[in-house]
Amino acid sequence: MRVRVATTALGITAALLAVPACSTGSKHQNSSSRTGKLTDAVQEPAALSSSALESRLLDESDLGSGYLPKPERPAQHDDVTVIGCPALSELGGDAATGGTLAFPRKAKADFTYGASSSEIAEELYSDSAQKLSEAIGLIFDAMTGCPTYQVVAGGTPVDVTSQKLPVSHGLGDEQWSQLLTFSTGGQSTVVKQTAIRDDSLLLIVSGSPALVDRHLGKALTKATAAG
Repeated sequence: MRVRVATTALGITAALLAVPACSTGSKHQNSSSRTGKLTDAVQEPAALSSSALESRLLDESDLGSGYLPKPERPAQHDDVTVIGCPALSELGGDAATGGTLAFPRKAKADFTYGASSSEIAEELYSDSAQKLSEAIGLIFDAMTGCPTYQVVAGGTPVDVTSQKLPVSHGLGDEQWSQLLTFSTGGQSTVVKQTAIRDDSLLLIVSGSPALVDRHLGKALTKATAAG
């Protein structure tokens, strides 16, 4: 069976992010770029509701011509197994099937671009700064800590290579970024994934590297706009 690599890549990327959003305690040392510090001395903004987050997602008018909403895929419950990366395996392959972080306040949008297989996905979450930072930091540390590994999702083996990327200063309080290459069936797809925490809001943009670079700043501006 021929597997469409772009869809497989974004699907697996989302799956790997689907781990419980729990505190990791003192064992986890966040390796993100910190432009601000988590502190109990400053009162955090109240967490936004899912409907409020939905209104802050990019839409076709923000993205420009050529972008179409990607139909929501039916919920899948394929077994996901990670081979060659103990840190990811410890997070639990069974947890890697929901496609989103396990925060109750969340919103997501997926788009395709033009006639090509280029895709871009945006996710927004809201919770305490500490919970957001620990959850996403744990996942990025695990994924970038393994240069190569394999993911078997629904019986389809996908070879993955990961590379930690430098982050841009001045965007949010913390940032994480990585470049992932997914290879299966003789085809390869490169996916860039960047996460930015700004106070009690977490933005994740994934997809074609050019599209992520083009729309990341715009996504952050809309997501953090007051009102």
